[in-house]
Amino acid sequence: MVAARRGYEPMLRRALRHGWATIGVALVLIVGTAFLASRMGREFVPTLDEGDIAMHAMRIPGTGLNQSITMQATLERRIKQFPEVERVFSRIGTAEVATDPMPPSVADTLIMMKPREDWPNPDRPKADFLAELEQAVNELPGNNYEFTQPIEMRFNELISGVRSELAVKVFGDDFDTLVRIGQQVENAIRGIPGASDLKLEQATGLPVLSASIDRATLARYGLSMADVQSVIRIAIGGEEAGHVIEGDRRFDIIVRLPETLRTDLDALYRLPVPLPELEEHGDKVLVASFDPLMAEAAHGRTWVPLGEVAKLEIAPGINQVNRESGKRRVVVTANTRGRDLGSFVADVQQAINDQVQLPPGYWLDYGGTFEQLQSATARLQLLVPVALLLIFGLLFMTFGSVRDAALVFSGVPLALTGGVLALWLRDIPLSISAGVGFITLSGVAVLTGVVMISAIRNLRAEGAPLGRAVTEGALVRLRPILMIALVASLGFLPMALNTGTGAEVQRPLATVVIGGIISATVLTLVVLPVLYQWTYRRESGHEAASGTG
Repeated sequence: MVAARRGYEPMLRRALRHGWATIGVALVLIVGTAFLASRMGREFVPTLDEGDIAMHAMRIPGTGLNQSITMQATLERRIKQFPEVERVFSRIGTAEVATDPMPPSVADTLIMMKPREDWPNPDRPKADFLAELEQAVNELPGNNYEFTQPIEMRFNELISGVRSELAVKVFGDDFDTLVRIGQQVENAIRGIPGASDLKLEQATGLPVLSASIDRATLARYGLSMADVQSVIRIAIGGEEAGHVIEGDRRFDIIVRLPETLRTDLDALYRLPVPLPELEEHGDKVLVASFDPLMAEAAHGRTWVPLGEVAKLEIAPGINQVNRESGKRRVVVTANTRGRDLGSFVADVQQAINDQVQLPPGYWLDYGGTFEQLQSATARLQLLVPVALLLIFGLLFMTFGSVRDAALVFSGVPLALTGGVLALWLRDIPLSISAGVGFITLSGVAVLTGVVMISAIRNLRAEGAPLGRAVTEGALVRLRPILMIALVASLGFLPMALNTGTGAEVQRPLATVVIGGIISATVLTLVVLPVLYQWTYRRESGHEAASGTG
């Protein structure tokens, strides 16, 4: 404390002599950090490292269950080759209780990692491992991947309906137009730095069996569209033929062709289509519809092959049609790596505005974690002013003076400068966690001002001149102010340096508080005495003139 006082006293006297320069430096610092804050990245909350990895493996729509299992087994064997991986397991398709329905062509792959100390290189960043893993699995053909974390994936899905950090939703009426716009959006995002796991939802590409029925041939045979469609429906989709009861559970018995025949067009062409009942008149067979052509063709037959009345074709069709708020929509999803979400979304919006032209009746909406960032930012824009007003109100109740309350409150912007600079130096983007830190810092920062202003007011009340009251009050309160700063900053230091579970969320908050307390302490010890002397200089001059007279 002797050394601190010896260094602080000449600094204080120099600042009081050069008040304009002191205030000017403080203002430049405040404006500069405000500009720096406007240029910093933003995110909702820091991504929490869960340790494990969730990989969404997507294959061509219509991939059969057996083929999907074979491809998934190959994928799992490739993942298990990494020494950092402890075990891998997957979930394919839809469970009996369809809480999370998926087609057989999609698999959730959960990669359980070994503890860090069991890695060949424990100091290896997880991002490097993830990049190597992605490169390895991309060598396997027929798969498309999306990397996330188990808890993060579920929360993103519950909150915004998508599993990614950013979702660009395209709304409209015509499905082909929606897909075309979605492809344009995907191409626009692809070239933006930091974009990863970019994909347009699998809206098309599902193999669909199309049947073109020849109406003229139907008329000759006396058949209806329903007759032919019924044969195709039973053969492909099946029809209920009974029930099996096991205890209190009931299962439908569905009769249909085996899968090998359902995908064989030649076998489908040979399906028998029953003909209408015929009536015999002597030696001539007549149809109930009295169609002589049909009667001649059907003589001696009770059915015709499906290939005579219909043309079958397997071609890519619509995979899924999603709706939101009564409108059709397709979604382009993306994650970010190596940069913050706020600046990434700003670049995405700019690229889409420049490269994508929306027809009338079509519009875009942005969702995902970015949607939560917007709502949380709007909420903080309301809560932060309310918190600052409450602090000012408490200061006014303490001093009973608007001027003194305003002087103490000046420590808030001085403290915020240190918080912003600390985030910038540690390359941490602004987030909700950092916002909570700024609110906490505002309350701690005014405490040092209250201590100093109270001492100066007490000295003036005892009759000390303004200059001596300011100087002695600042010097007397040096010890408690430093104690307040050290207690708060050292208390948050473990959080700022933490590397364990939850460190990603704790680090921004602690960094803001520590950096803000340092700047608030330094600037309060130097700038606040200057502001107080300036504020009460005229009043002190009037008091001195009255005493002389």
